[in-house]
Amino acid sequence: MIRRIVLAIALIAACYHLYVAGVAPFTALIQRPVHLALMASLGFLGLGVRGARGLYRKPGTVDDPGGGFPVRHVVSLLLLVGTVLSCAYLVSENEALVSRSANPTTLDLIAAAITLVAVLELARRATGWGIVAVAILSITYALAGPWLPGILAHRGYGPQRLLEQLYLSTEGIWGIPLGVSADFVYLFVFFGAVLDMAGGGALLIALADRVAGRTKGGPAKTAAVASAFMGSLSGSAVANVVTTGTFTIPLMRRAGFRPFFAGAIEAAASTGGQLMPPVMGAGAFILATWTNIPYRTVALAAAIPAILYYLALFAAIHFRAEQQGLDPVIDKDRPSVISKLHLLIPLLIIVTLLAQGRSPMRAAFWGVSTALLLSLAVPSTRMKRSDYLKATLAGATGAVQVAAACAAAGIVVGVASLTGIGLRMSEFIVVISQGQLFPALLLTAAGSIILGMGLPTTAAYVVLAALGAPALVELGVPLLAAHLFIFYFGCISNVTPPVSLAAYAAAGVASSPPMRTALTAMLLAMAGFLVPFLFVYAPPLLLEGSLFEILLTSGTGALGISAMAGAAIGYIRRPLAVWERAAVVVAGAALFGPSQMLDVLGAVLGIGLWLWLGRSAETAAPQGQN
Repeated sequence: MIRRIVLAIALIAACYHLYVAGVAPFTALIQRPVHLALMASLGFLGLGVRGARGLYRKPGTVDDPGGGFPVRHVVSLLLLVGTVLSCAYLVSENEALVSRSANPTTLDLIAAAITLVAVLELARRATGWGIVAVAILSITYALAGPWLPGILAHRGYGPQRLLEQLYLSTEGIWGIPLGVSADFVYLFVFFGAVLDMAGGGALLIALADRVAGRTKGGPAKTAAVASAFMGSLSGSAVANVVTTGTFTIPLMRRAGFRPFFAGAIEAAASTGGQLMPPVMGAGAFILATWTNIPYRTVALAAAIPAILYYLALFAAIHFRAEQQGLDPVIDKDRPSVISKLHLLIPLLIIVTLLAQGRSPMRAAFWGVSTALLLSLAVPSTRMKRSDYLKATLAGATGAVQVAAACAAAGIVVGVASLTGIGLRMSEFIVVISQGQLFPALLLTAAGSIILGMGLPTTAAYVVLAALGAPALVELGVPLLAAHLFIFYFGCISNVTPPVSLAAYAAAGVASSPPMRTALTAMLLAMAGFLVPFLFVYAPPLLLEGSLFEILLTSGTGALGISAMAGAAIGYIRRPLAVWERAAVVVAGAALFGPSQMLDVLGAVLGIGLWLWLGRSAETAAPQGQN
């Protein structure tokens, strides 16, 4: 019975979002509450939450033993009813609520309090304590302002004023984060689920295999390409690891890579998917909405840094394969992809519409519609009725997690807007760094990694955009570069110990030591730590400047990041001695730097090292035991 109810709500959610995107969008204070009500209903019934915390059970699992009706299920139902009623109240009383926003009634405040509690609990169940702790800390900060020391002190706001801000305006729970979840994220997650169920995931892996499969470390390079595509669509590094990773990690292990290294490759590749245009896990849509920069500009600017990220990963894979003496794998029985190539059409439609400047919501609508039509019309990828139901549930599962995180992140944004904590944090960073850009970047990067640990990328970016980006802008960093900087470090926290959720998920799939997998993944993802500093100091990397400047900066950056990947692995043409690794790092850093003088120095040193290493490359033996 519960499964049927969950499926019915998931189908209603799919139809609602397709209608809103393709036919008639509603105003923010109607569209977003309806979205939250649908996602919260699914979440409190048990879809998209961690562990068996709801009434819903996946097929093949068993219900709680002992019969009866656990107390937590009663609580779940009460939260579900309360959330739906409070969201319905906001929708039905929309105009009246806005007109009396400065003088709310008791019923208004009760609905606000119910929504606040429900959002926090939904976020806890769906994503863990990370974003909830930040949200509770924000609420405490708003209430305790007069008693705080120094730069943190403010006038303080009572519970009524706080509830008004969070519930009766679009600067709290119903703000930009939840708006992006309602407008874009659900449709793109649903699109990814439909495409994958029709065979799109297998198609992308097969195409990636044809691109990179015959080179050294081919299966690992295949995994990197496939995970880049799927990670960009899914928006979740962890979800991508446990889906594509179940196929790619065994392939890498059979090719000769150690389990911890195979898991690390998958974690690093899945994390980077959120940095890869055109979709960027929907993070680009939030960034564009937040900064008022056209989405097309954001996606184009993010392209070269993302390419450098994957170039470093490819170089590390290649050097590791040479180090272990792994020859290319020649698979004569590769499956045909001709019968599934039409599944690329929805992707091409989305990219084309976004490139033309159409709204992401409309692009997602046509992408989903085309994918559904092809899954019906083409026999080779025709889906069964059960496949559509699975895709609907899979899409809803991912959307619940994002909606919960975005709603909770809206609390942080609302408090930041109310108290001005963003400006205070900016002042704090500027004071600590003494107005110097590089120390401020280091502080912001460290803070972004810490705040991003355990948070979904969308929620991490929203929190960081409110607290960290203003300081960089104040120090002269262009708006887009500042926001991409914190976006990168919010993403890279997925492979940064001690939390590194993507790496731990990959370790589970690969049956490898979690911490060793996480440390290796962090090493493989080193470009994610370096590239943001480069595009802050070298704007041509974000396509700002002449064509010559863009090509020069990109070319030297590619050489530098490849050299550093070799140093990280400890192999370029042959095993590297300690002093050789140090010299390669120096050459790579010089090439990676924004100065042309450093580029020349790095090029000269790099050529000398290449020739030096080549002298004994033929006699160097592979080190397969590392």
